[in-house]
Amino acid sequence: MVANQGKFAVVLLSGGLDSMVAGALAREAGYRLFALSIDYNQRHRVELQAAARVAKSLNAIRHIVLPLDLTAFGGSALTADIAVPKDGVGTDIPVTYVPARNTIFLSLTLGLAEVVGASDIFIGVNALDYSGYPDCRPEFIDAFQTMAALATKAGVEGHPVRIKTPLQYMSKADIVREADRLGLDTGISWSCYDPTPDGKHCGLCDSCRLRSKGYQEAGLPDPTLYAARP
Repeated sequence: MVANQGKFAVVLLSGGLDSMVAGALAREAGYRLFALSIDYNQRHRVELQAAARVAKSLNAIRHIVLPLDLTAFGGSALTADIAVPKDGVGTDIPVTYVPARNTIFLSLTLGLAEVVGASDIFIGVNALDYSGYPDCRPEFIDAFQTMAALATKAGVEGHPVRIKTPLQYMSKADIVREADRLGLDTGISWSCYDPTPDGKHCGLCDSCRLRSKGYQEAGLPDPTLYAARP
């Protein structure tokens, strides 16, 4: 018998490679999945189409796309008229960082988890091959886990929703290899921050560079259509 058979989990699904693998690992572990995607009026809305494809591939019980217009705040190249950087992955927090995004999104995911009776939340954050976002770090996840135990009925009653980050310490190449092991069609996922008009990954933004690097280092074929090569 699979360890978590019959249990529910919510996967925070962006449509990207990482959240796809996180969801697939939850499914492999025996969870029945609810998928949540946030339509925050991001400039790369094609990712919501990818999220729908991924949710279907994971046999999610339900895929909720929740509208939350963060362009009212702006402050990011993904929610305001700010150019997406194309000059390589740097060491500073880039302008593609959406202020407090994972804090906001995980809070919404936590609410859904309580409603559907999910014991766990799966999120594809990573602290190795990533763009330096502060809300991808393990310290943030640990702090959110503490908050979740304090702020919810489930937590007060002694069974807090657990935040699972199975990719936290994986390189992008490790994630690509895991996707291959799981038999995933990663071509249906989407990573690019600045898609071309003809529906290709730009190839030069941070997310494209990290995705391409992962396939190259994993030694596996990359199904992604890039408009340019890093």
